[in-house]
Amino acid sequence: MNMNDIIQKLKTPEECVQLAKNVRERNPELAQKARRRAVELRAISYKSTSKVELELLKALYAYEEVLSEKNKRKTSASRTWQMIKRHGLIHAAERAVDRKIEPAGYKLLVEMGMHDLTFEAVIVRYPESFNADVVSRAKERLKELSELKPSRDYEIKTIG
Repeated sequence: MNMNDIIQKLKTPEECVQLAKNVRERNPELAQKARRRAVELRAISYKSTSKVELELLKALYAYEEVLSEKNKRKTSASRTWQMIKRHGLIHAAERAVDRKIEPAGYKLLVEMGMHDLTFEAVIVRYPESFNADVVSRAKERLKELSELKPSRDYEIKTIG
């Protein structure tokens, strides 16, 4: 059975996370794909109303994966969820990207090879859904990130 078949058979985020933990050391690529599948399944279960919202949810759940890995326990992005509750998903993403300070987890997502699962990346992929100033800021941040090189030690320790 190939790697994609294994991933597609996973039906719950919990199954995905368990597989990632089980294969982390001997197959980091499969572990990373299992984590991505967990993110995808969580985003789908949220019942988004558009493709851009689904992509933003994937970015948010990927960030929670990073937080959980970093904290060695399941961790929610509670401040971001509060912002979503108050302002909606699109406006919460705009606010997160438009802040002057570096959003927590941004660099970690890149280091774990999930650079496509950031609010910034989603905003750049769907510019018509966002304020033009926010799109410009997202492009700036992605340019800054493209200059970062993942640390090999970090990647080996955290993927999966």
